[in-house]
Formats: sequence, C-alpha cells, structure tokens
Amino acid sequence: MAAARTVRARVEDPVVSWTAAIALALVALALRLWNLGEPREFEFDETYYAKDAWSLANHGYVRDYVDDANEQILAGTTEGLWESEPSMIVHPEVGKWLIGLGERLFGMDPFGWRVASAVVGALMVLVMVRLVRRMTGSTVLGLTAGLLLSLDGLHFVLSRLALLDIFLAFFTLCAVACVVADRDWYRARLAALAPDPVASGWGPVRGLLWRPWLLGAGVCFGLALGTKWTAAYPLAAFGILVWAWSAGARRAAGVRRATLRSALVDGVPAFAWMVLVAMVVYVASWTGWLVHAPEYEQSLSSTQYTRYSGTGQCEGDSFVDGAPAEGRRWPTATEPDASGPAEAVQSLRSLWSYHQDLFTFHTHFLSCSSHTYASKPSGWLLMNRPVGVAADTGIEPGTRGCDAPEGSDCLRQVLLLGTPVLWWGGLLALLVAVATWVGARDWRAGVAVVGTASTWLPWLQYDDRPIFLFYVSLSLPFVVIAIVLAMGRLVGPSRVPTPRRTVGVVLSGSFVVLVLLNFAWFWPVYTNGLLTHSEWLDRIWFQRWI
Repeated sequence: MAAARTVRARVEDPVVSWTAAIALALVALALRLWNLGEPREFEFDETYYAKDAWSLANHGYVRDYVDDANEQILAGTTEGLWESEPSMIVHPEVGKWLIGLGERLFGMDPFGWRVASAVVGALMVLVMVRLVRRMTGSTVLGLTAGLLLSLDGLHFVLSRLALLDIFLAFFTLCAVACVVADRDWYRARLAALAPDPVASGWGPVRGLLWRPWLLGAGVCFGLALGTKWTAAYPLAAFGILVWAWSAGARRAAGVRRATLRSALVDGVPAFAWMVLVAMVVYVASWTGWLVHAPEYEQSLSSTQYTRYSGTGQCEGDSFVDGAPAEGRRWPTATEPDASGPAEAVQSLRSLWSYHQDLFTFHTHFLSCSSHTYASKPSGWLLMNRPVGVAADTGIEPGTRGCDAPEGSDCLRQVLLLGTPVLWWGGLLALLVAVATWVGARDWRAGVAVVGTASTWLPWLQYDDRPIFLFYVSLSLPFVVIAIVLAMGRLVGPSRVPTPRRTVGVVLSGSFVVLVLLNFAWFWPVYTNGLLTHSEWLDRIWFQRWI
C-alpha cells in the first residue's frame, strides 16, 4: 500500500505531469508532420488562405493574384503573381498571419502553408491536458483528454490543412483555460482578503480588480476573434460564467444578494479585462490593413456590399437602402487624405465600412449560395456530412501502387470527418454533463455544457446557407471535457481498489481503445492513403458520407 501511495504521488508530481503532457504533444506533432506536404495541391479553401497568407507575410496586406497562380505556385514560382490591388477577404487576419509565418520559414509549398496548423494542433493537445488536469486534479484524466483530442479525425485533419479553424479552436481553448485558472485565482484571493473591514457587506473589492488570468483570456479571445468572428459567442458565454462563478464565491463567503453585487464589483472589471481587451487585440490584428487603408479605399470601397435592403436578390447584386450600390463608396473614400491622428481615425472608419461589407457577405450573400458538402448543424455532433477536401480517383490497377482487382480501381482521399466513436460517445457524455451541472451543481460540467452550447447552437440560425461539419471542431474540446468528466465519475474519487473503480477503469479504458482503433481505421482517409474502391467503401459507413 505504501508503494502504491508513492507511485501515485510521483504520477501527480507537477514535473512528471508536465513532462508527460509535453511528450504527448510531441507525439501529436509527429503524427501531424508525417507526410504533411502530400497531397501536393491546394486542398479545399487552402486556395484562398495560403495565397492570402503569403501576401500578408510579404506585402503587409492581402493582394489580388493572377488567374493561374495555383499552377505557378505548385510549379515553384512565387514572384510576379500578386497584383498591386488589395483583395476582398471575408475573415480576419490572425490565422493567415500564422500560416504566412510558416510559409516564410519553410517556403511557399504545401508543407510551408500547413506547418503552422500542425504546430498549433499539437500545442492545443498540451493546453487540453493542462486544463483538464486543473479541473480534475488528475494527471491521468488530463492525459486522457489530450489523447482523445489528438485522436479525433477533425482535429487531426485540420491540423494538416491551411484553414483557419484550428487556430480559432486553439485560441478559444487557451482563453477558456485562462478563465478556469481565474476561477481558482479569484477564490484563493477572495479567501485571503475576506477579513477586509473596508469591504463591508459587499465583500472584498479593491484587491480583486486586477485579474491577470482574465487579461490573458481577453488577449486569447481577441486573437480568436481575429481569426473568425464566431469566437464572439463563447466570449459572451464565458463572460457570463465568470460573473456567475464570482457571485457564487461571494455567496459562499457570506455576502448577501451576491449575484447583484457581484455584477457591479466583479462583472464590470471582468468585462473590461475580457471584452475590452479582446476588442483592442482584435483591432490591433488589423494593423496591416490599417496601414494600407488608402489602397482599400481606392480599390474596394465601391465594389462591395455596404448595406442590404432585404429584397432577396442575390448573385453579385449589392444594395444600399433598397437601391443598387454600384458607384457608391465608403464615406472615407471621397474625403481628402488626413494626416497624423486624424489619419488613424480615417483608417478606422474605413475598416468599419469594410466590416459592414463582410457582415453583409456572411449574413445575406451566402444565403444565395450552395455547396456539395454543406450540412445542417443539427446533425454535426452525429457526424452527419463530412467534407472531402482532396481526392484522386480512378487510379487504374497496376499503376501507382494500385492492387485493385480487374474491373475496379483505387483512389486517394482526404476527408474531414471526426472519429465517430468519440463524437457519438461525447453526445452521451454531454447529456450526463447537463444532468451533473443542473443536478449536482458541478461547475466543471458547466464548462463542457456552456462551451459546447456557445460554439455549436448559434449555427442553427444559419442553416439556410452553406456551412460545414468542420465548424463544429470549435466544440470538440468541450465534448472531450464532458467525456473525461464522465470517466472520472465512473472511476470515482477513491483511489482504493473497489469493484466500482475496477468497472469504471475497464469501461473508460475500453472507450479510449475503441477511439484509437476507430481513428486507425479511418487513418487512410485522413492522410490521403491509397485504397482500393472496396476498402474505401468499407470506411464510408453512410450514403450521406459520399
């Protein structure tokens, strides 16, 4: 028994836990770097983001490019492909700056524009381990969470593509980790300041205005917003959760009417640290755009959507107050160029007009579009419609390694599909998390529920436009948290071997093994592996997956 206690103490040692977490992240990185440059093509929306990133990294803003830029880039040409005019981009720039950093370090080729995603995907595994360890106090559960995250197909494939969603998920997870750390910091600080006689019936105030972890959350949420606007939903949701946690801590400390009082003494500072800081970081992420605002005013101010009339017309028609917007310009486009501080204000006003164009594009113009791989968000947690991002079909038997029988063929595919066992088990775990949060008031279950709800449910209002399964990757960390918390409940808090603990360990371990086997089964369609047509069909479990 003494030996067992010694082993447990060593496992929970912070040096050991950090070493194990870093080792797991390195394994995840190695898997993501393997054969990263294949297929040697622009996969799915890489055709936009890789070229935009190169332009940002080399010119400071996104320029338009020649029609055959893709072919020339893949042939090794990177000069003379970009025009002087800026290009309309429909997402913020943080993720593209990171993609561009990889391109500057490793070259303008598939490995170069994908390597940043691989690194960030591995770092996300590390953050996942540390967050769950903080929430549960268990290194084993933390490592299990990191392992499950690394074995999800959506996370794995997004870590090997130059798309924005892996960066969005990473910064959002970092922000949530900071929010959870603030909860621990706040309660410890509140306990230390509780005897403060100045606080009166409100509880301590002055010593709780500076909240460094919320500052970190604000920075991370700002970077997430600077990647995609959808980070606004978890920012709002976890901001409310911070207030609820702070009020609960004050109530436990004996403060009456803690909810209302905490709204003022905790909610206002939290809003400043999270929301205002996030907005400052977000605007700062547009620095390249602001520096080149005159180019945008000249080239794009009369060609984009400014306001939408609701007439229902589509296909390139833009409207202002019910009339076509052709010939109209942003207000700043017809003003004389300013100088000094006035120039900065003028550029910010141009950026605001640009944002109006982007908002109209996302909320109205896309409603008139369609896409083969579009799916309804109501079925995302069930993996209802994966996205094929690359395919090489019709490979004849006896060529290029194909060993298919006569009359058949081979193919290669990269499919954005989550590991089904993980997601289907996660759906059940989320139901348990809801019951645990409501019934047992377990704040940790609240993290899983609020995180999933704020990153998934908002998409239901946009199911009339082309949206894709991989958007739910932002919910993945919270699904994993729900699974690991359910495992913790199965195993129980006691470390003394009991029948319940044995059953819990067997069930939890079996689930992890099933996820690993399921991930291995889909490995060829995650990595552009060569399959016969029959082998491919064995992995397409439903007609809607084709």
